[in-house]
Amino acid sequence: MTERVRCAWAGGDPLMVAYHDAEWGVPLHDDRALFEFLILEGAQAGLSWSTILRRRDGYRRAYRGFDPAKVARFGDRDVTRLLADATIVRNRAKIAASIRNAQAFREVAREHGSFDTYLWAYVDGVPIVNRPRTSADVPARSELADRLSADLRRRGFGFVGPTICYAFLQAVGVVDDHAATCFRAQPAPKTRRKKGETHAARG
Repeated sequence: MTERVRCAWAGGDPLMVAYHDAEWGVPLHDDRALFEFLILEGAQAGLSWSTILRRRDGYRRAYRGFDPAKVARFGDRDVTRLLADATIVRNRAKIAASIRNAQAFREVAREHGSFDTYLWAYVDGVPIVNRPRTSADVPARSELADRLSADLRRRGFGFVGPTICYAFLQAVGVVDDHAATCFRAQPAPKTRRKKGETHAARG
């Protein structure tokens, strides 16, 4: 049987391969799932994505299933609990930002009806599809990520710089950057294709 060709960043780590094959680039429209990726991408800052994947179950337990309403109510006792939890990344700044992000996330959802509506309005509901051929074709940020980052920061979010935002957009399928040679690559939507919306390979 012919071995599947994947994006190079998936490597041979079973967790990374499973994530690449089943989740990365798949359009998400569930607010709780979107919140999960927003928090996990922020937690990844300075670390590898494989590190975060290995702690994902721990995060789900520690963050009450990534229910934004519950996380938004976290107080000092929860911060102490999270800082003592070895199953997540114990970084005070990231933990504090995650709670603020939950509060800001809920504000966005109230304003727009859902965070999903807010996010997908950036691309008129149609994923941006790129087909990079080599890792050299994949920059670390994009104009879309810059705009999203600026607006999220204005709304009080933290750990949402342009690079983190672009990784988030890739993760939730707003941008599909599967390589041209990857078995997951699908044809671009006929309605629109934007140039320059590519991102650095996952680390």
